[in-house]
Amino acid sequence: MTAPPQRLLIVLWSCGPDRPGGAALVAAPLVYALAARALDVEVELHFAASTVRWLLDNAAAKATTDAAGSKTVLDFLVECRTAGVKMYACAMALAEHRRAGAVLRPEPDGIAGAATVVGATLEPGVRSLVF
Repeated sequence: MTAPPQRLLIVLWSCGPDRPGGAALVAAPLVYALAARALDVEVELHFAASTVRWLLDNAAAKATTDAAGSKTVLDFLVECRTAGVKMYACAMALAEHRRAGAVLRPEPDGIAGAATVVGATLEPGVRSLVF
């Protein structure tokens, strides 16, 4: 019998604020992160490519995830943080998308790139999802 995963890495890649409907698209991986935490799985969100912009200049605070406008991307990020989800920004993505003076909000737990994700997924008990 295979042991259940103890750690889940969710890579946010194709659901950035530059995509049409990006806020609705990013809601899915954030819901998955919350569901995994409810199952006591350690969860990390890795913001790659343009998704790192959800952490910059309050883009997440301005973007609603549903037609009713009842919840913003920032609401989900705060909920994830409260649930114990760790967040990491990709160094290459920050270099590409961060402008002088841009503030990271919420502050990520660290900077981590492709090598970190690949290395972690090779460890026993780790699974990954890419959105």
